[in-house]
Amino acid sequence: MFYDVIVNNWGETTYVPTTLGNVCLVILILVLLFLAAGFIQKRSRKLSVQQLAFCAVSIALGTVLSNIKVFSFPTGGSITLLSMLVICLPGYWFGLGVGILTGVAYGVLQMLVDPYILFPAQLIVDYLLAFGALGLSGLFCKRKHGLIPGYILAVLGRYTFAVLSGWLFFGMYAWEGWNPLPYSLAYNAIYIFAEAGVTIVVLLLPPVRKALEMVKKQAV
Repeated sequence: MFYDVIVNNWGETTYVPTTLGNVCLVILILVLLFLAAGFIQKRSRKLSVQQLAFCAVSIALGTVLSNIKVFSFPTGGSITLLSMLVICLPGYWFGLGVGILTGVAYGVLQMLVDPYILFPAQLIVDYLLAFGALGLSGLFCKRKHGLIPGYILAVLGRYTFAVLSGWLFFGMYAWEGWNPLPYSLAYNAIYIFAEAGVTIVVLLLPPVRKALEMVKKQAV
């Protein structure tokens, strides 16, 4: 009722949410996000309409950039055009809570737009936790020049959950002679750290750094 079980010609099983499954999933996640947002607002200053707009633009732009793929792996994962950076920005602008909520919302959108689900539990790790971890950039929101260390921490957070997912759910794809955990560590490092390395080089460019600082002043 909530998902279809599809077995391909190689005997691999994929779980694809049905329309009802997607609707129920979206409703459940929206309820959780609403409760989380209410909790955050009780413990911090209320977000303005302008700040919410900045978060929405980040999610939209991140989604567009995630579809500009420099390289894609057949079993999931790709090097994109700075999409992780864009999703890290709300945390850097507004703090940890808002950053995590933005990352989770982005993960939900990714799950609906471009799903790759082998197991129902996998969507929690791959789409909610991994992308939600990009909000860890919020731990450096009050630090001067905190974008790069915040971005590095956020990337490491996403990498941790990506490795966990690869270890638990994609071990059957491990390279010959590799155990699932070392395979997942290496596999996910290739595309996540490649994009992160390019992004850090871009962030070190003075014009880019100054432009992002100006955007932050407008956002907050």
